Amino acid sequence: MSTILLVADTPWVRNDVAAAIIEPATHLEVVEQPRDAIMAAQRRTASIYLVDMQVGSMGGMAVTRALKEAVYAGDIPDRPVVLLLDRSADQFLAKRAGADAWVVKPFTAQQLRAVLAASVD
Repeated sequence: MSTILLVADTPWVRNDVAAAIIEPATHLEVVEQPRDAIMAAQRRTASIYLVDMQVGSMGGMAVTRALKEAVYAGDIPDRPVVLLLDRSADQFLAKRAGADAWVVKPFTAQQLRAVLAASVD
């Protein structure tokens, strides 16, 4: 079973992700507060970290950087970080934050699954 750690505080984003990854072998763990992302990554072994660009007071870029720093410090497992972007122009920001991949909202289930599959290969 694979686990996706989703950092998103907006219900429609959480629902869209959950609907896109409906598979019996995939567990979705949702973290609504961005400041809890590192603790959640320490508690659970996720195969991928999925972060909404517009999440809470930190924002997706800061969450991505915090996850990457925790990986470098050896505090959490090294897993791909995928950002859910608001517009394609945000790709530059995703790269700067250290994201391994991204998908622009609104996304189709096929688009999200393809990005997630390519990220864990």
